[in-house]
Amino acid sequence: MKKLFAVLALFACVSLGIHAQDQEPATEEVAVEETVEAVDEAAEAAGQDEAVAEEEAPQGIHQAIKQKFIEGGSGFMSTVVLCLILGLAVAIERIIYLSLATTDSKALLSKVEKALNEQGVDAAKEICRNTRGPVASIFYQGLCRVNEGLDVVEKSIISYGSVQAGLLERNLSWIGLFIALAPMLGFMGTVIGMIGAFDRIQQAGDISATIVAGGIKVALITTVAGLIVAIILQIFYNFILSRIESVVGDMEDSSISMLDILVAYSKK
Repeated sequence: MKKLFAVLALFACVSLGIHAQDQEPATEEVAVEETVEAVDEAAEAAGQDEAVAEEEAPQGIHQAIKQKFIEGGSGFMSTVVLCLILGLAVAIERIIYLSLATTDSKALLSKVEKALNEQGVDAAKEICRNTRGPVASIFYQGLCRVNEGLDVVEKSIISYGSVQAGLLERNLSWIGLFIALAPMLGFMGTVIGMIGAFDRIQQAGDISATIVAGGIKVALITTVAGLIVAIILQIFYNFILSRIESVVGDMEDSSISMLDILVAYSKK
């Protein structure tokens, strides 16, 4: 009897051990699954925090401009930017031309007068030929007709001065065109954006801020872009006009001084 009881006890212990071993892997699996879920939740929370941080981080100027360009619509925004590029190209060309046209008129008059009194007309013409700018060109035209009389010289200087003034003002009409065209294109984008907003209202059958906001936003962006382009080109246009007025005034003063030099030379 004792032996039977011992055998039954041994069998019970072995059964309990096997059952415990079966439960340990299940517990370990549950723990692993809970750990993985916790890691996933932490990673998801970190990703959300990074996304919020990226949204809250300030954008660069070029990124903001790029975003507004896309929101305004590539069609009208491209035409507005094209007006800016072409207008700036013409403005830069005029600025370079005017910079090359600006000379030291007083120094040139002194050289021409000295050469005219010491070496004659040909030496004075050579100095004018080797000097760039409209003032030297006007002097050269007057010296070429010095033997035909002072009246002819005066008419030649006045006529060629008008020609040089026209060359200084060349292509300015294009800048004026782009100044007028840029805001007009912006306003056209505004009208088209408003039409699109009203079309969406008609399709939805209800007035909603979300429906209207998109079209109005596009309209305002194109308008602002056109006005900015017009303002930039207007600044360059007025600067070029001021430079032209300065060069033309210098041409007129130098022409009068040149006539006085020729009158004094003709009396000798």
